[in-house]
Amino acid sequence: MGLKGIIIPLSKGSNCDMVYKEHMEYYAIQVKTGSEEKYINIFKIKNPEADVKLHFFQRRMSIRRGGKIYQELAPIFPGYLFIETTNQLPLPLYWALRKTDGFFRFLKSNQDVQPLSGHDLEIVSHFLKAGSIAEKSKIYFDEHDRIVVQEGPLKGLEGNIIKVDKRKGRAKIRLDLDNAPFTIDLAFEVITKAEGNGSAR
Repeated sequence: MGLKGIIIPLSKGSNCDMVYKEHMEYYAIQVKTGSEEKYINIFKIKNPEADVKLHFFQRRMSIRRGGKIYQELAPIFPGYLFIETTNQLPLPLYWALRKTDGFFRFLKSNQDVQPLSGHDLEIVSHFLKAGSIAEKSKIYFDEHDRIVVQEGPLKGLEGNIIKVDKRKGRAKIRLDLDNAPFTIDLAFEVITKAEGNGSAR
């Protein structure tokens, strides 16, 4: 069927195999929104020996409900999971992912599976460094009332911020994946400028 970007693993012991073993590739799959964790659980049960990591990035948000504040998790990329594997995607893994309940498609397509690159890889790598759950960023406001991110997942995404809600402690940022733009909120806590300068030293 001619699947681009899919390679059956090289035979063990070959020089090429040794060269590529340490190289990590990242792929994106689209699954049923709201069932991301369910998909991961089903995949792990059906494929306990699979040498692959499935990343589902979430953000922790403070939600006020009925006069009380609750901590809840929300997806960063709704409906998307990210596959971390060595080398290019092996054919058995390709089919294992496709046959798991809730699967929709690979990026770019099921017939043209490509590892993430360019901007897509850059933004996914950013959240990989932040961990599976994006916690609150620590920020302060400068003399011109501009947000300054001291640490946390918002650091490095300052140029993506389109709105700041000081009361709720949220920054709305614009992201895009596979040339599809979307917006999400990330939480922050305000520290004093002195605290920020102190931790920077």
